[in-house]
Amino acid sequence: MFQNHCHMGWKTALAAAFLFAAPLAQAGVNPVPPYEPITVTAEDETITLTGRDMTYGDVIRIARDGARVELADEAVQRAKDAYGLLLQGAAEGMPIYWFNRGAGSNRETVIFEGDPTSPENAEFLRKQQYARFANGARGGYGPEIHEEKLVRAIMAIRANTITYEAASPDLVRILVDMLNHRVTPVVMSRGTLGEGDLPTMGNIAATMVGVGDAYFEGERMPAREALERAGIEPLVPEGADQAALISTNAYAYAQVAIALAEAREVLEWADLSYAMALNGMNSSLTPISAPVQAMRPYDWLNWDAERVLDMLRGSYLFELDPERIIQDPESLRASSQRQGAAWQAWAVLRDSLHISINSSDHNPAVVPGITPDSSWELSTPHFKRYYVEGGPLSDGKSGFIFSNANWDPYPIANEIESFTIALTNMGVAVAQRIERFTNPFFTIVRPQDVIDPETADRHPVAHGGYLPTDLWQDLARLGTPVTPNGQAIIATVEDLEAQTRIKGQVARQAIDVLSHLVAQDLMTASYWMDIRRLQDPAREFGEAPTRAHAALREEIPWDMAPEDRPFRNPGQIIRDFMQEHPASEFYPGGPEEPEAAPIPRAGVMPE
Repeated sequence: MFQNHCHMGWKTALAAAFLFAAPLAQAGVNPVPPYEPITVTAEDETITLTGRDMTYGDVIRIARDGARVELADEAVQRAKDAYGLLLQGAAEGMPIYWFNRGAGSNRETVIFEGDPTSPENAEFLRKQQYARFANGARGGYGPEIHEEKLVRAIMAIRANTITYEAASPDLVRILVDMLNHRVTPVVMSRGTLGEGDLPTMGNIAATMVGVGDAYFEGERMPAREALERAGIEPLVPEGADQAALISTNAYAYAQVAIALAEAREVLEWADLSYAMALNGMNSSLTPISAPVQAMRPYDWLNWDAERVLDMLRGSYLFELDPERIIQDPESLRASSQRQGAAWQAWAVLRDSLHISINSSDHNPAVVPGITPDSSWELSTPHFKRYYVEGGPLSDGKSGFIFSNANWDPYPIANEIESFTIALTNMGVAVAQRIERFTNPFFTIVRPQDVIDPETADRHPVAHGGYLPTDLWQDLARLGTPVTPNGQAIIATVEDLEAQTRIKGQVARQAIDVLSHLVAQDLMTASYWMDIRRLQDPAREFGEAPTRAHAALREEIPWDMAPEDRPFRNPGQIIRDFMQEHPASEFYPGGPEEPEAAPIPRAGVMPE
C-alpha cells in the first residue's frame, strides 16, 4: 500500500487513507474522538495562583470553565529568586544538571562554563533553548488529546508550580497569557512513561515559540497565528527554560484533577440512587443508623451513611411495616460501606493531588534563601559543593541547587489506582443490588401484583436485562492494577517508569462506566418507587428522592404509550439526565464532610 501511495501522489494517497480508515471507524476500531472545546462560563472569575493553595476545583474552574488566572506577588518573587539563583550558581562555577551540564546520560557533559549572562553564553543559550522549544512539536505520539480542558488543566497546574523551577520571567508570564486568551496547544497523548511528562510539555513548549499547531478559542490554526490573534508575543526562551517547563508530571496531575471532579458527580448520584433504591426495596434502615455507624468509626463511611439517612428523612421507611423484612440483601446493606470507602479513597487522592500541584516536581531543585546552617547535612563538604553564595545575578541571595528525584510521582501513582479499585468494589454492590430487585424474597411483591397486566406494557422497564452485568464486567476489568515496570532506557540511566498516563486514563474510564451503571441503578430504583406508591399512594420517600424521581419522570414518563417511547435505551436517557442535572440539584445540603488535609507549604524546612 505504501508503494502505491508513493506512485499516486500525496493527495490521492491521503484520500485513499481516509477511505481506508472510514470503515474502521464505522466498525468501532478506535476512531479518534472529535476535538472538544470548552464552554466558557467563568470568564468573569479570576483565580490567583500562589503555588501554595491550588485545589482540584481551581484547576477545573480554569481548565473547563475558562476562569482567568493571575500570579500572586509572592509567586512572581519566588520565580525571580529561583531564576536568579540558577544563573548565579552557574556563574560561581557550580555544576548544574540540565543547565551547564547535560541531561540524562549526558549529565557529566559540560555544556558551557562561566557566567550564563555573558554575551557569548547568553547567545548560545538563546539558540539552544529556541531549538529545544521548537523541537517539542516533534515530540509525543498520537492520538492527539481531544479535550481542551485536559490540555488547559496541564497548563494551569504548570503555571502554579513553575514558580519553583527557575523559569525566566517571560516563560512564567506566557503560560498565564495563553490560559487567559485560550491559546491551547495541540498535544499528543502518548510518549510519556509517567515520570516527567516531557513529550507532552514539549508540545506546549513549541506553541510558545510559535511552532506547530494550536487552537485559539477552539479553532485550530498554526501556533504562530494563534499567538498573534491572542496578542501574545512568541517566547524568547532563556536560561534553562526548557527544563523548567517540561520537567513535570502536570499531565498526570491534570488527569487526576479531572477524574476527581467527574467522580464526585458520580458518587453524589450513587448516594442519591442508593436512597431511592432503599425506598424501592422497602428496606430496613438499621445499617445506616447512627448507633450502628458509631460502632465502626470510619469518618467517610459514617458520613456517607448519615448523608443517605438524611436524604430519607420523612420517608415511609421510618414507619412500621409488618411486611418489611428484617434484613436486606448484602448489596443494599453494605452499599454505604462500599460507597463510603470510595469517598474515602477519593479524599485521599484529592489531598495527595493538592500537595502535588502546590510543590516542585523538577530536577534540579533550586532552593533560594537557605544556608549551610539551615540543616545539619548542608554544612558537610559534599553538600556545600552545591551551595550558591549569592551575587549580582541573585540579588545577593544565597541558596542551594540539588539533583533529586522529585519527579517520581509517588505516592499519587499508587493512590489513583487505589481509587480505581475502590470504584470497582463499589460497582459490584451497585450491580448486585440492581439484580436483587428481581427476587420477590426481598421485594415481597412482584410488579404484576400491583400493576394491571393489561396496562403493564405502558410502563418503563424495571431492569436493564443483560446491560448491568455487561457494564459491571467492563468496570471489573478496569480494577486490575497496572503492573509496575522498570525498563532501563537512556543508556540505563532512567530505569523506572510510573505509568501515570495509563493509570489516569483507566481511572477516568472506570468513572465513566460506573456512571452508566449508576444510571441503571437509578432506573431500577425509580421504577420500584412507583411500585411502592401504587401499593400505597400515601407513601412518602423523603424530599431529595421525591424531587429526583419527579424530574426523572419528566424525562421518562411512567404512563407512556408504547408508540410514544423514544427508540433509545432508557438507561442512556437516564445517564444523560444525570450529566445535565447533578445530584446536588436535588440534595444540596447534608452533613458536613470530613475535613480535608491541610496543604503543606512547599520549601519550608522542618524546625
